[in-house]
Amino acid sequence: MQTDLDNAHAAMEAAPEDDTARLKFYERLADAELFLMLGAEPLGGNILPALFDLEDGRFVLAFDREERLSAFAEGPVPYAALPGRVIAATLAGQGVGLGLNLGVAPSAFLVPAEALAWLAGTLDHAPGAAEARPVAYGRPEGVPKGLIAALEAKFARLAGLAARAHLVAVTYEGGARSHLLAFEAAAPGAEDALAKAVSEALVFSGVEAGAIDVTFLAAGDPALAALTKPARSFDLPPPARETAQVLSPAAPGMDPARPPKLR
Repeated sequence: MQTDLDNAHAAMEAAPEDDTARLKFYERLADAELFLMLGAEPLGGNILPALFDLEDGRFVLAFDREERLSAFAEGPVPYAALPGRVIAATLAGQGVGLGLNLGVAPSAFLVPAEALAWLAGTLDHAPGAAEARPVAYGRPEGVPKGLIAALEAKFARLAGLAARAHLVAVTYEGGARSHLLAFEAAAPGAEDALAKAVSEALVFSGVEAGAIDVTFLAAGDPALAALTKPARSFDLPPPARETAQVLSPAAPGMDPARPPKLR
């Protein structure tokens, strides 16, 4: 069964001169849960990735399925399940690249240390804040299909962070025009994550000099009545159902504010 990374890698390989396809692959890499091969069992908040010296430099190995890791290692090995973005941020600047799905999948690929550093820097970019008063809304015209697809892909991974998102053209007091994405009923504290997801969708969709303004409206806000009529609306997935699984807060990579430490 093909994974999202397999498909994105195939699209990138089929069009090596297509910057958008390459950006889409790196977006999928950032969002994927990867199984990072370790050289020893995790110790507290520290992990020790297995390092491999290859012709192109030093690499750690990660796989987008646990069974792919087992197939490569020909048996059970210690690993840490981490988002690709966490691995990129942890390795950035250390001169270590990432070997993805080597020998076990069509998406086998060596991500050089320089590319990992670029990815970490791109993901670290935070959107700026500004204030403006909308005076009119309209249908969102001229929004690239690639950006719509990127937003839909991001929203699919934001379960429980908001009820809906509404994309409209907006005119502000003073005459400035833009596109506005209004999140309805955002979960408390989710605003930064939602704004960052939109910023990443812009970057990885390949839209040059593109911009989307983001705002947050409570359920029942009077502005929703005028805004939603011309909007292109997206439903975000509901919160995931609770399970009996208990995750330790000290598990490496589980707390975004405390990334795993290499030792």
